[in-house]
Amino acid sequence: MIKKYTCQNGVRVVLENIPTVRSVAIGVWIGTGSRNEHAENNGISHFLEHMFFKGTKTRSAREIAESFDSIGGQVNAFTSKEYTCYYAKVLDTHANFALDVLSDMFFHSTFVDEELNKEKNVVYEEIKMYEDTPDDIVHDILSQAIYENHPLGYPILGTEGTLATFNGDTLKEYMYENYTPENVVISVAGNIDESFINDVEKLFGSYEASKKARTTEKPSFHPNRLARKKETEQAHLCLGFEGLQVGHEDMYSLIVLNNILGGSMSSRLFQDVREQKGLAYSVFSYHSAFQDSGIVTLYGGTGANQLDVLYDTMQETLQKLKAEGITDKELSNSKEQMKGSLMLSLESTNSRMSRNGKNELILGRHRTLDEIVEEIDAVTKSSVDEMAQTIFNDQFSVALISPAGEMPKNL
Repeated sequence: MIKKYTCQNGVRVVLENIPTVRSVAIGVWIGTGSRNEHAENNGISHFLEHMFFKGTKTRSAREIAESFDSIGGQVNAFTSKEYTCYYAKVLDTHANFALDVLSDMFFHSTFVDEELNKEKNVVYEEIKMYEDTPDDIVHDILSQAIYENHPLGYPILGTEGTLATFNGDTLKEYMYENYTPENVVISVAGNIDESFINDVEKLFGSYEASKKARTTEKPSFHPNRLARKKETEQAHLCLGFEGLQVGHEDMYSLIVLNNILGGSMSSRLFQDVREQKGLAYSVFSYHSAFQDSGIVTLYGGTGANQLDVLYDTMQETLQKLKAEGITDKELSNSKEQMKGSLMLSLESTNSRMSRNGKNELILGRHRTLDEIVEEIDAVTKSSVDEMAQTIFNDQFSVALISPAGEMPKNL
């Protein structure tokens, strides 16, 4: 059972008691990411996430790390395009201590120049490391192709140029404008009772921030082609089609479709591209859902001399899927795969904390396991076939990284 509570200042708390475990996962979720940036401060959400670990008024960076090591716990954070999360997982006996440290990081980080400069260099290295992974970069290039100048097309890490402009004042200003109480969710899952909500209220329930309403512009989907020349051993190819937004009523039909297309070793892309033709080691598809848009992405990496064949094979797979539809066996297998993944995720307090935090932050609602299973079971062959016809049209974007930086001739 999930308990929901709203603090007096608007911070939301979701708590799920799981008495059969001995751990507690606590996540501080903030509804801001690279989407809420502009060209001049791109990367600030991610950099701010880093700086929360660099010292508070009472704890140094080392003491923050040691505080969790000393109790056998874990602490980490991540930034996405639409939200940021700081989280910890500890034994149930240390839940209050973990909450106290997370709140200290949230409210009392100092952002001193010495730590700012050191962490900028860390993120510079992170950007360089990312540049050495073309199979990751190509997905960002696809976002740029699809969303053009919209912030959803920005890289989460930012650039070395924007990173250089950040200082303590810009971080505090960004926090004041975006880390507002109504934009924060504290998600807790594990062996913890409802009285813990009072502890959250004491720490997070009275702070104030900007009252200015944030606005976000709905993005448009653009069918573009972007290629980048890079000395790589493989050509990395992505095709991007317009998908569905978070919470869309047909989402489960699309998830089933994606599983069948490229979500597993038995998927059509894997079988056609890797097993039948031996064109790629890595080939898959996935769906990214945002608050008001979505992307279905197909990825494959192959030798540059096989790029045209890879592209043709991907298109042939899509055309056959549209022409013949899915099979009853594919539908059944995909549904069972989804239900299995859902059930297995319930065994992890981290997974439950994450699911509850995202649901509350983005959707504001929580469905029971039975309700989700019922929605999965309600997906039909015709609904998946119709989804394939809708999604896989001739309005798609392409991103490529290769030694020549040239699009396939047959595109």
